[in-house]
Amino acid sequence: MTTVTLGAVVPDFQLPATGEKTLALADFRGKKLVLYFYPKDNTPGCTQEGQAFRDNIQQFETLNAAILGISRDSVKMHEGFKCKQSFPFDLLSDQDEQLCQLFDVIKMKNMYGKQVRGIERSTFLIDENGVLVHEWRKVKVKNHVEEVLQVLQRL
Repeated sequence: MTTVTLGAVVPDFQLPATGEKTLALADFRGKKLVLYFYPKDNTPGCTQEGQAFRDNIQQFETLNAAILGISRDSVKMHEGFKCKQSFPFDLLSDQDEQLCQLFDVIKMKNMYGKQVRGIERSTFLIDENGVLVHEWRKVKVKNHVEEVLQVLQRL
């Protein structure tokens, strides 16, 4: 499978999401789309990152941008996480790693001295026409949402 590249149109995708939905990239044409990949529901860094997106949702909406969070957790896990954190955006379940592979976010990582395969925290910004216009890889949670908003404001 090929991976996405900056400046290119992102191939349409479709994944199960919270709210008993299936969402596709095509559903967001005419809006900017922030896709943030995170390792696991209900973990400290992932919770903080989601909360930062949640707490700034009005700024994103003002900039005509939608947000989707993506991990390999099940929709059922996502439903609990979304409800507990009051996320005003949907979470996509990528259990077969379709989108993770497309965006090349599955990496070997060290966890407690062991090599494990997991999602490298990453965020991608897709414009109204489905073109990948910016990417953040190896994201550090602190100030990340502010960086995304700064880029969005410049578009």
